[in-house]
Amino acid sequence: MKIQYAERVTQIPPYLFAEIDRKKQALRQKGVDLIDLSVGDPDIPTPKRIIDRLVDAAQDPENHRYPSYVGMLRFRQAVAHWYERRFHVSLDPHTEVLTLIGSKEGIAHIPLAFVGPGDYALVSDPGYPVYRMATIFAGGIPHPMPLLRENGFLPDLSSIPHGIAKKAKIMFINYPNNPTAAVAERPFFKEVLEFARKYGIIVCHDAAYSEIAYDGYRPMSLMEVGGAREVGIEFHSLSKTFNMTGWRIGFAVGNPEIVGGLGKIKTNIDSGAFQAVQLAAAEALDGYGIEADEILNTYQARRDLLVEGIRAAGLEVESPKATFYLWVRVPSQYTSAEFAAHLMEKAGIVGTPGNGFGDAGEGYIRFALTVGEDRLREAVTRLRELKV
Repeated sequence: MKIQYAERVTQIPPYLFAEIDRKKQALRQKGVDLIDLSVGDPDIPTPKRIIDRLVDAAQDPENHRYPSYVGMLRFRQAVAHWYERRFHVSLDPHTEVLTLIGSKEGIAHIPLAFVGPGDYALVSDPGYPVYRMATIFAGGIPHPMPLLRENGFLPDLSSIPHGIAKKAKIMFINYPNNPTAAVAERPFFKEVLEFARKYGIIVCHDAAYSEIAYDGYRPMSLMEVGGAREVGIEFHSLSKTFNMTGWRIGFAVGNPEIVGGLGKIKTNIDSGAFQAVQLAAAEALDGYGIEADEILNTYQARRDLLVEGIRAAGLEVESPKATFYLWVRVPSQYTSAEFAAHLMEKAGIVGTPGNGFGDAGEGYIRFALTVGEDRLREAVTRLRELKV
């Protein structure tokens, strides 16, 4: 029998990081010592107090049963309390907070609730590939919003055609931004909300990197801006903040109808997050700040080391105010993919080509600060010897 994929599957390219993994495996089989700066997967362990809470909760048989579809109230209350402390935003944990199996899961599912065939989703370009893929899976049409250097890597909403905006159902934004590491302030968020209200668009803000920031900078929440609750939903993950990528736990907050729409999809697709993980995540949020300085100091030292080294090697990069990514200009004689291949094959350094995040990412490569300083120093040495 010939196996034929559905059309929606044929529309998508290989997942960016899966393709990079294939190339890495091939080089490692040849004995190449790779310094992997391609994936934003923290190498710092999850704090012990969170692990201890998981161990305790996992030993309770009550947590071995099916969890609530919308998440344990205990966890949703912890989310609400954290928002109050961190952003001075009051949330109803019953109607405005939803537990996710990682923020990626919620982002991937929300188009199913609001985007139909022929509808548009406004998608950051470059951006997290899931925004575009999730739109396609829902039968929608992703319309790219280029993030250009001259605009501070913020989308130019005035350039979106009126006809597209009228057909758009959702807009994906993400600040602090992956992959560009750009940040956004209140005037931008106000502009987004005004645009969304004008055209009846749901704003989906991916705030996964809001707690990875440096030099005293404190990124803001979309929910801090007046009117956000009318049209907005914000996605958070504990993955980056607490080094919990493998735990798969996150949450969404915002307009009750939007949160409820996502909840309807989840009710029919998954059975919720393991309660022991939710209780450990509540412990993480309740103790927010205990480990923050140590974690951020580690990333800041790595940022400074790699930024200085990249510049010394003759490459152009801005020192980011937030995220653990560097968005590096590619030398003019290379495309993004060519330069990534050159670095991997000639220097054993793995970065992510910018065009993998969208057409507007061409000309850049992304490095992640998720390896130790010794390996970063080695990467800098290799870059300088390569004479890029």
